[in-house]
Amino acid sequence: MKIALIGYGKMGHVIEEIAIARGHEVVCRIDVDNQEDFASPAFASADVAIEFTTPATAVDNYKRAFAAGVPVVSGTTGWLERMPEIKAACEDGATFFYASNFSLGVNVFFAVNRWLAGVMNHFDDYNVSLEEIHHIHKLDHPSGTAITLADGIIDNIDRLSSWSETLQADDILPITAAREGEVPGTHIVRYDSEVDTITIEHRAKSRRGFALGAVVAAEFTVGKKGFLTMSDMLSFMK
Repeated sequence: MKIALIGYGKMGHVIEEIAIARGHEVVCRIDVDNQEDFASPAFASADVAIEFTTPATAVDNYKRAFAAGVPVVSGTTGWLERMPEIKAACEDGATFFYASNFSLGVNVFFAVNRWLAGVMNHFDDYNVSLEEIHHIHKLDHPSGTAITLADGIIDNIDRLSSWSETLQADDILPITAAREGEVPGTHIVRYDSEVDTITIEHRAKSRRGFALGAVVAAEFTVGKKGFLTMSDMLSFMK
């Protein structure tokens, strides 16, 4: 498989290492200083592009890849208000795989979170909160993973209607976001009552879990059309 990397920072380097170890070829590397390479023959030759950049640049990167006929796998978060544009492009023939987190462990955590929220829907004495911690280079907050966790909680607890980092109300799930050092990513869901506290936590130890998941997602994406997610891939792998 021929891979183009959009974003060649720390994550891009780890993705490259894993992709090569799995027998793939990286044919193009695009970063802030060589944006003209979106129009290069090397980029057009890619079977898929893996994109990890910034919320401000992500959507334009996707559209430039689509224009070159290259499918995109992306783990950039913080741009989801423009998701309708990308889904519309997929309806017109583009291929796009999106996940707020490519780690297999995190996706198991998502499932546990939804199940626990469904159980806790029956116990109004517990107040639920969500905390996430990431490295100081992460620009968006709360993280895409935290938003996915929050959505899973809100969908399963009737007394909650939305989440917020600032507002406080009985129907709002509070999210706390912190940026510290080089933390790859920690997410904590906490149910607290007068008698006890129930906590579930996922703590990433390195970027390699995210990078491996992105490469596996790229392998899955090649040859497919439309809008794809981790649910599609995991269902296919059963």
